[in-house]
Amino acid sequence: MNLIDSIDHSNLPKHLAIIMDGNGRWAKQQGFLRAFGHENGTKSVKKTITTCAKLGIEYLTLYAFSTENWNRPKMEVEALMKILINSLKKELVTLQENNIRLNAIGNLDKLPKNAQKELLDVIDKTKNNTRLTLTLALSYGSREELVNAVRQISDKVKNNIISIDTIDDSIINEHLYTQNLPDVDLLIRTSGEHRISNFLLWQIAYAELYFTNVLWPDFKDEDLYEAIISYQKRERRFGKTSEQIK
Repeated sequence: MNLIDSIDHSNLPKHLAIIMDGNGRWAKQQGFLRAFGHENGTKSVKKTITTCAKLGIEYLTLYAFSTENWNRPKMEVEALMKILINSLKKELVTLQENNIRLNAIGNLDKLPKNAQKELLDVIDKTKNNTRLTLTLALSYGSREELVNAVRQISDKVKNNIISIDTIDDSIINEHLYTQNLPDVDLLIRTSGEHRISNFLLWQIAYAELYFTNVLWPDFKDEDLYEAIISYQKRERRFGKTSEQIK
C-alpha cells in the first residue's frame, strides 16, 4: 500500500510549517558549493507546495531566510537572493495553475529592492487564489517579531488607543506578521537538527513537532506523507486530559 493511502484526509494539519534545513550539507556531500544545495532545494520546495495543495492543506509556511542568515558569507547571501528572485519569476505559473496565494512575513524591507519588487508582484498577482496560502518567511526572526509587537502595543497603550487591561492573546496575535494565519498544527524540520531556530515561537505553542534526518534537497512526497501520518497518530489535547477531548 502506498503511503498516501494511509493518510486520513479528514484529519490534515490546517497549517503546516517547515524549517527547510540541510541544503549546504547536501551540496558538500556532492562536492559542490553551498549555493548548489540551495538551488536544488528549490525543487523540493516546488514539489512540497504542489503536493500540499493537492492534499488539501490550507496553509503552508516555509522558513526561507532568517534574520540570522544575513550573517552568512556575502557570496552565499547574494546567491540566496538571486535564487529567490529567479524562483519567484519561474514559479508564478505554478502558483496560478494550482490556485495558490503567495504571502510573505518578516522584515521584508531588508531584502534587496529587486527581490522586494518581484515578491510584491507575485503576491499581488496571486492575491485572489484560494486553494492554499503559501507563506515565505524571509528575513524573519520570531524574537524580532515579538519585540515589534510589544513596541506597537506599548505605543497604543501610551496613546490611549487600547487599555492595558484588554491585552490578551488576540491582541498580541493582531500585531504579529502572521495576524491573518491560524496557529501552526505541524512543524517539520529536516536534516536531523532538533531546534526551532527562532521560527514562529508564538505560533507553534501547541504544534506537533516532527524531525527527520532527510536533507532538504532529498525531501520527497513520501517524507511529507510520513510526517503527516505521524501527526495523525498523535493525540492533541491542548492542555486537557484524554477523557475531556473524547
